Amino acid sequence: MKRREFIKKSVGAGVVAGTAISVLNNESLFAINKYKSDDLPYDLVAIKGGGPEAMFDKAIASLGGMSKFVRKNQTVVVKPNIGWDSTPERAANTNPNLVGRIVEHCIMAGAKDVYVVDHTCNEWTRCYRNSGIEDAVKKAGGKIVAGNSSGNYHPVEIKGGKVLKNARVHELILESDVFINVPTLKSHGGARLSICMKNLMGIVWNRSWWHANDLQQCIADFSTYIKPDLNVVDAYRVLKRNGPRGVSVNDVVTMKYQVLGTDMVAADAASTKIFGLRPEEVRHITLAHELGSGTKNLDKLKINRITI
Repeated sequence: MKRREFIKKSVGAGVVAGTAISVLNNESLFAINKYKSDDLPYDLVAIKGGGPEAMFDKAIASLGGMSKFVRKNQTVVVKPNIGWDSTPERAANTNPNLVGRIVEHCIMAGAKDVYVVDHTCNEWTRCYRNSGIEDAVKKAGGKIVAGNSSGNYHPVEIKGGKVLKNARVHELILESDVFINVPTLKSHGGARLSICMKNLMGIVWNRSWWHANDLQQCIADFSTYIKPDLNVVDAYRVLKRNGPRGVSVNDVVTMKYQVLGTDMVAADAASTKIFGLRPEEVRHITLAHELGSGTKNLDKLKINRITI
């Protein structure tokens, strides 16, 4: 099901300049997003052995191409992990080459605008620049948007949440036609692993509350509210220790994997195995499975496994 059209009046020069935009105070901003229900040939694609761009090209082609997710003249929001002032080699952020390639595919599919946004932990301009993502997005024809202004986040009710009952979500996410979630697979001190569901903390304003009130349950609760149209897990370089910040390249292992799918829980479960853990060892995966956000039972899914 398509998201409502983004309020055109709100899009101005500030987006291109990298500053957050504002929209009309309209209750239509707060409705629950629903992801597309297009029939796909596979539930998940797991690909290994190539560069980030080559792996994505093959993986998205096996799902029928980006046109399965993006239609002409639609507004797309791509949400990588850009949380840290860190270079790509330290694997704290999503691989910039992958982000740029996803933007290119969206534009080739006919997207009118492709925005890239994250609510960063470190100072946002340094995160965007030093991660390499800002440059990659601009070269690909996308638009960088800051996520550092509280006025761009709007209250929503998390009806399915057990602990998390409300949140403030970035307006671009609420009003996009297509939402693509692009986390990097890495260790995390509080969540054990940071993958698809954890990456969604970068679209909310009040995330510090999550850390103080059962982080794992809050991550699972939020998964009942927003379901991206497509999840692309970057596991090219994997931060195996001392995440999520990325302290040293000595903590990074080059694994050359990607996982694609519409089910965040399934994508997280598959990525957990790539990391070397069982899904049951990452509590929010089981919690989200129990809440009905998706499935962690990979043996029940049709998975396309590709080696380059």
